[in-house]
Order: sequence, then C-alpha cells, then structure tokens
Amino acid sequence: MATPEKKKTAVKKPVATKNATAVKKIASAKKEAAKKKQEEMLYDLADLFKVFGDSTRIRILYALMGGPLCVSDLASELEMNQSAVSHQLKILKQNKLVKNNREGKSILYELADEHVKDILEIGQEHIEEL
Repeated sequence: MATPEKKKTAVKKPVATKNATAVKKIASAKKEAAKKKQEEMLYDLADLFKVFGDSTRIRILYALMGGPLCVSDLASELEMNQSAVSHQLKILKQNKLVKNNREGKSILYELADEHVKDILEIGQEHIEEL
C-alpha cells in the first residue's frame, strides 16, 4: 500500500533572521560601492599623474608659478610656438590644473589652485632627496 505523500511546508524564518540577512546584504552592497568608488578614484589619480608625465606641461606649470601669463608670453619664455603652448594649456585646463581669465583682449592663464603648486614643490623636494 502506498503511503500518502506529505505536504511540504516552507519553513518560515524568524523576523530577526530576515532582518539580519537584509542588514548583511545592505552592508555588502555598501562595501562593494565603496570599493568601486576607490577604484575609480585610483584611475583618476593615475590619469592626473599622466598629465605630469610631459616635460613641456611641467615647464608651463613652473612658468605659471610666477603668476598669470598669456599664451604669447608663455611661448616666448619657453621658446616654443604658440600653437604648441595652446595645445598643452588645453590639456592642463581639461585636467583642472590651470584656469584662465580674460583681461581685455588677452586671456591670462594661471595655476588652478595652491594644490597644483604644492604637487610641483613636493615632487621637486622628492627629486632633490635622491
């Protein structure tokens, strides 16, 4: 004789267990988001340092440490043509290392903030230690 099949009933988890599971999922999601944010920041930092990898851009930044200059003055000081200086200034501006201000018919370029100067000075100190 066949035995009647028992009905399977789902075992209900206590509310406390459900809440603990939800908290763990939230914590895991937050941890993953923080990790992703840190990875993005590291890529951005690497991109920033790539900008410093060009000696022409470094020369321009050092020239601007003395104060605002227009493209023609930079070109003259660095013995470069204006189009080359303009090209490098565009890259520096895109990376928020320089900013420009219109003064009459001229556009003057300057370091974006003190951080740029600090980075250059710290880099120079590091090289001088070697």
